[in-house]
Amino acid sequence: MEEPGTDLIDMVGILEKTELFSRLPPEDLRWLAGKSAVRHYPTQASVFKEGERAERFYIVRSGSVAVYRRGEGERLDEMARFEAGDVVGDFDFSRRAVYDAMARAEDETELVAFPAYGLNMDDLARERPDVAARILLRSVAMISSRVRSTQVLISENAPWVRELRRQMYTDSATGLWVRAFMDEELPKTLETPAALILIKPDRFKELCDAWGHGAGDVAMERIAVILKDEARRLRSAWAVRLRSNETALVVSNCPAEEAENIQKRLAEALGNIDIAEAIGGEQFRFTASMAVAVWPEDGTDFKQLVEDAYGALMRVWKAGGDQVCRLAPDAGTEVQS
Repeated sequence: MEEPGTDLIDMVGILEKTELFSRLPPEDLRWLAGKSAVRHYPTQASVFKEGERAERFYIVRSGSVAVYRRGEGERLDEMARFEAGDVVGDFDFSRRAVYDAMARAEDETELVAFPAYGLNMDDLARERPDVAARILLRSVAMISSRVRSTQVLISENAPWVRELRRQMYTDSATGLWVRAFMDEELPKTLETPAALILIKPDRFKELCDAWGHGAGDVAMERIAVILKDEARRLRSAWAVRLRSNETALVVSNCPAEEAENIQKRLAEALGNIDIAEAIGGEQFRFTASMAVAVWPEDGTDFKQLVEDAYGALMRVWKAGGDQVCRLAPDAGTEVQS
């Protein structure tokens, strides 16, 4: 069973000694410590089984853990043994691999598990995509280092690395890219001029208050479909979930005039969303607050431009919504229509 009493400072000290977390900033470590837990395993208790997905890794706090692989017949061959202070399963966790061996406690054993049982990296990525992205980069660095130590070079284009990146940068609820992907990866890919079209549905809280969060989930799924369809149509475009019900479409090689045309198409499509089956056959008319900016025309710092556009989006929404705000290049002034 999990023990809730471990001091947060002690947990930080345990995590920062692991290769995966050793270079993370202190604020990340404190947050990650709150997502970890200590668990007690009696002698011979299973830690993980062959064929299970590596959803977490472990640090031995006391006792010992042995890893076994099946030999001929029913024979178990011991592959490794871990004592207090050792880390178990971080390599498999970093790759989100399926275990090809089993592990069990050889004594009365306490393990620190990250993430705690009941959580997975998708949950953490939704809550703190910035921290999840840094863990991803440390995972790739750690794996690369270990593989190079055996004189085998690893390519970041290897299929499992691409899959790991996709999982870490994708919102599991909608299939949209997450904000960390927009901040960290997109600027390397975009051809200028690039358009940012930010969207926040109006009256979303009213929808959820009246018909529950299930109706909100259906609405977000429909919004995601519209954005993904538009991104596929444009080819060099990415649909992003910024936070909660706020989304964006980022379009490569897209001047201001084309960005405005795309914005109008999206506004029309959002207005035609039908979720009657999720709200008992009643009607709910969707409108949206929107903001449009063009990089680098409206600002050379991509990340700052996203923040400026987001601020404009929120001002439009708070003013009643159902409008679009265009960031103008002269000192960030805004034009509303």
